[in-house]
Amino acid sequence: MTAAVVFSAVTLVLLSCPPAAVSSRRDVVELGDADFDYLATEHETMLVKFYAPWCGHCKKLAPEFEKAAKKLKGIVKLAKVDCTANSETCGRFGVTGYPTLKIFRYGKDSASYDGPRTADGIYEVMRRQTGPDSVHLKSKEDLQAFVNNYDASIVGVFPSSEGSRLPEFLKAAGLLRDQFRFAHITDLQVADDHNVDSECVLLFRPPRLASAFEDSVVVFKDYLTISSLRRFLRDHLYGLCPHMTLENRDRLRVRDLLTAYYDLDYQHNVRGSNYWRNRVMKVASKYAGRSLMFSVANKKDFLMELEEDYDLGTSDAGDMPFVTIRTKLGQKYVMREEFTRDGQSLERFLEDYFAGRLKQYIKSEPIPEKNSAAVKVVVAESFNEIVNDPDKDVLIQFYSPSCPHCKKLEPIYRELAETLYSDPHTVIAKMNAVDNDIPLGYDVQGYPTIYLAPAGRKDNPIRYQGPRELKEFLNFLKRESSHKLMSSGSRDEL
Repeated sequence: MTAAVVFSAVTLVLLSCPPAAVSSRRDVVELGDADFDYLATEHETMLVKFYAPWCGHCKKLAPEFEKAAKKLKGIVKLAKVDCTANSETCGRFGVTGYPTLKIFRYGKDSASYDGPRTADGIYEVMRRQTGPDSVHLKSKEDLQAFVNNYDASIVGVFPSSEGSRLPEFLKAAGLLRDQFRFAHITDLQVADDHNVDSECVLLFRPPRLASAFEDSVVVFKDYLTISSLRRFLRDHLYGLCPHMTLENRDRLRVRDLLTAYYDLDYQHNVRGSNYWRNRVMKVASKYAGRSLMFSVANKKDFLMELEEDYDLGTSDAGDMPFVTIRTKLGQKYVMREEFTRDGQSLERFLEDYFAGRLKQYIKSEPIPEKNSAAVKVVVAESFNEIVNDPDKDVLIQFYSPSCPHCKKLEPIYRELAETLYSDPHTVIAKMNAVDNDIPLGYDVQGYPTIYLAPAGRKDNPIRYQGPRELKEFLNFLKRESSHKLMSSGSRDEL
């Protein structure tokens, strides 16, 4: 056989390999209409990402998903389905947006994945999806090994008796296993080091967060239901001052939250990490019961967020914690005084906060000295004055200076403003959403995003989602504005 013939044969074999066989060598397997059911049923637990190649959020998730797949290799399989090429599979599982993540067990849709979308977060959530919902601990050594973990542990104690709530506990573990670690004990002697003499649930906080300011173990003795256990965990899981991470920040920020950012590293320096945390906790213990939660965080993990939200890095804080308060409504406050080791500066900051003496931090460009162009320039500091003018309908465009779509829209938007320049009741405005804080009530996920703030209805802005053409903008304003539109050069109504 000649070399040319050999080459042709090899080439034929390579070109004949099905895509799934090639991609299966990677950590994330690619599935499609032809092989989804066949391959998915081979895995006890599989996390599937349904995506579209053009989707920006999908592109952002892709490298994190690949990293998670590598970490979960041999534990949980991660797969992806391109919905633009495999519409039958995506339609069958009700996929309507991208990316959609679902957990499958032996090929059956088990649950939606609603956890964090970082590699570490996906790893932690999916690692908990393997094995039993609740681990049966049969000895004190088993108990010690289980609770000696980076995360909190929930252990149910259920001595064999009629009317035991163990089935309800196991049901709760099945529903909540993606968020928490569950185990159960049926022999009281296994838990007798914790003064347990009857059926109960023990919450063990992570050993690395042990502190003299709070108990490391909290006991739940109320009548156990899934709802009552949820409430108990919600109220006690994080304690006085949890460690905020990229994975749990959304759950912590449902309340008003003070955070001290510093060089925290619980993997390599537990003692050093707790040095500042203990000082925060000492002050926090004086404000227990108030409408404010406390936390600590690694400033490097949140550096991009700090730079974006506060227009600064953490270099100004040096080795000292950089302290902020972020309310559940989005207001931000910054502690300007240096964090003192005795905690006095933090106490003064809190006293001013609770007394209403602190000025809210707003990231804003300077208010323009001149603002006479047809399109009014709005910055965060002038938003209330211009956009929330109670007598005017204001169309506000949130844009990014580097966005090509925004640049394409600019001449059309300017023509719209010039058309309505003489209308005393209508304002056409724009705001740089990169360098200014976006007010509450305006959901800006991409650029440009355009809203109408109608006169008399400023608390309910209307999002514009039509074609970006002059005629369509005018039709939208005619339909939604509180006043009749008037064109420039004429007092006639449009």
